[in-house]
Amino acid sequence: MSEQKPPNPRLDQPGASDDALQDVHATLLREKPEPSEGTVPIPLLLLALIGGLVFFSGVYLGRYTGDFMPLVYNEEAQGGGAVTAGPTQADPVAIGKRLYTQNCISCHAATGGGTPGVYPPLAGSEWVNGTEERTVRILLSGLGGPIQVAGSQFGSAAMPAFGPTGANWKDERIAAVLTFIRQEWGNKAGPVAAEQVAKIRAAESSRAKAWTAAELLAIGK
Repeated sequence: MSEQKPPNPRLDQPGASDDALQDVHATLLREKPEPSEGTVPIPLLLLALIGGLVFFSGVYLGRYTGDFMPLVYNEEAQGGGAVTAGPTQADPVAIGKRLYTQNCISCHAATGGGTPGVYPPLAGSEWVNGTEERTVRILLSGLGGPIQVAGSQFGSAAMPAFGPTGANWKDERIAAVLTFIRQEWGNKAGPVAAEQVAKIRAAESSRAKAWTAAELLAIGK
C-alpha cells in the first residue's frame, strides 16, 4: 500500500477571484500621481550646466575672435592684427588700384591704354599728368563730348560721374584712384589729397551735368 503525501497548502489555497484582481489593480492605479498640465521646472543641475556653457562660450569667443569688431566697418583698412593706439594709415595707391580694377578697367584697360577711338588712354595722358583741378572735376561730374588725348580724338563714349550725381564716392575714394593713375604706367604726376577733392567738390556743388573738354581746358591755366 503506497504512502500518502502530506497535503500542499499552496495547492489547497483557493484561487483569487477576478473581482479581487481588479480591486488590486485599481488600488495600484490610484497610487500613481495624476497627470497635470503646465511646465516642469528645470532641474538646478541642468540649469547650472547651461549657464556654464554660456559663460565658457563668451570667454572663448572673446579670446579667439582675432580682434574682430562687428560694429566697426572700414573698407579701407589694411589687414588685421592687434588694436593700436592710433588709426592705421591706409595706402592710397593700393586703395586706388583696387578701385580702378573694380570700376575703370573695363573701359581704360589694365594697362591704362584705353580703347582706341572709344575710351582715351590714361597712360601718358596729358590730362592725367596735368593739374588735378581738371581730373578731380572729371571724376566728380563726368565728361561728355569729344576730347583729344595723346594726339588722338575720342568722343563716342561718355565718362560717368563718380560724385553726387553718379556713384557718390567720398573724397578719399576719388583722391585714391586719381593718385593711383597719376603714378601708374609711367605717369609721374603727384598724389591727390582728399582735402583738395573736398575743396573742388564744394566749389562745384551746384553743377549737375558732365564737363566738356573746352570747359576743362579753361580751368587751371
